[in-house]
Amino acid sequence: MTAGADAAPNLFQQQEANRRRTTLLVVGFVLFFAWLGFGGDYIYYLATLHNLPYQTHHTFPWLGIVLTIVGIGLTWYGYSTGPEKVLWSTGAREITDPANDQEKQLVNVVEEMSIAAGIPRPRIWIVDDPAPNAFATGIDPQHAHLAVTQGLLDLMSRDELQGVVAHELGHIKNFDVRLMTTLAALVGVILLVRDGTGRFFWGGRSGGRSRGKSGDLGALVVVLLVIWILSWIVAPIVTQMLAMAVSRKREYLADAMSAQFTRNPTALASALEKIEHSDAPATHLKAGAAHLCICDPLDRKLNDHPGALGDVMASHPPLEMRIIRLKGMGYAQAKQQGTLPPDSPTA
Repeated sequence: MTAGADAAPNLFQQQEANRRRTTLLVVGFVLFFAWLGFGGDYIYYLATLHNLPYQTHHTFPWLGIVLTIVGIGLTWYGYSTGPEKVLWSTGAREITDPANDQEKQLVNVVEEMSIAAGIPRPRIWIVDDPAPNAFATGIDPQHAHLAVTQGLLDLMSRDELQGVVAHELGHIKNFDVRLMTTLAALVGVILLVRDGTGRFFWGGRSGGRSRGKSGDLGALVVVLLVIWILSWIVAPIVTQMLAMAVSRKREYLADAMSAQFTRNPTALASALEKIEHSDAPATHLKAGAAHLCICDPLDRKLNDHPGALGDVMASHPPLEMRIIRLKGMGYAQAKQQGTLPPDSPTA
């Protein structure tokens, strides 16, 4: 089948690339904190360099050491608890003992598709959100979680639910969840640290400027200070844009893997069409988990417009493009099997 041929040769490269990118992401995050710390130390050192002997002279890089340790600690904490934080932020509830036919069907579908994908069955969660959506999180296939909204269960047929679940299992098998969950955790950490540091530096220390000759700091200190402040401001934006880019590039492959696991690409195409036409508001899925979802829960219009701006700012590829690709896979499959309808132009 075309979908399988497209997905299978790229699987191991995709897994290895995701492991490598996760490592680079973590290292970059720690280095960012080191820059904020040691960069701040250097700026403070230059600012106090010409102070009088009885005034403050900053010589020991305590800020750099502290922030580097904080960066390492926060990275470890975000990486190890990211899945739990994502699930907590959405108010998801775990299904351990299915209470109704919908929940029983969901568990059965996840078990079937896990066997087809060749991975352990993830833990299953439901988000009480009326908007149809789904996401996966975790650090590897052995410690993965799959969540669907109540709106998805209410709207989808069994085949369509299979397509959505298989898509999320594709993310798990590709190790997309590790990279995307780590990004979600680090976005939250950067926002938290930026806000706390902003209150510390700007909340009551505006009168703490050095005296003596520190008024003549020179262009270098001013430039470094501006860059240092901009780093705090821009970091959350850059990290969120990176999360969006990571999500966009992986959705097409997960769609293809869904077609491979279900042998029914039109099922996911039909599910995406229903999601596209749903007008139910997202009440539990917010910005922090948006890039993990099968479709953007924030309904940002940029996702509908491919191009330069959409490639930078959109969190998901256009649904229309994904649906067209899946229908093309279904057409190719039917043609290969000789099951095209009689009125088809090339039947």
